[in-house]
Amino acid sequence: MARIRMYMTEWCPYCRRADQLFRAKDVQDIERIRVDLEPERRQEMMEKSGRHTVPQIWIGETHVGGYDDLVALDRAGKLDALLAG
Repeated sequence: MARIRMYMTEWCPYCRRADQLFRAKDVQDIERIRVDLEPERRQEMMEKSGRHTVPQIWIGETHVGGYDDLVALDRAGKLDALLAG
């Protein structure tokens, strides 16, 4: 299983939906980086992704993007292979 890292906030509905999708895929081990609790991590996220919105998701070394990008990967049938590593 590939390592998953997600920059997020507690109140973000898209972050919650991404979590739900991962749970539906039986993915339990997610590194959740709360930029609302650690504001300096938002800058880190923006430097790595070039984006300022949450969630920002990495699967392994691949920057997936946000929730819409994650869903697009799933609909294209590419998410499971990426999760498998």
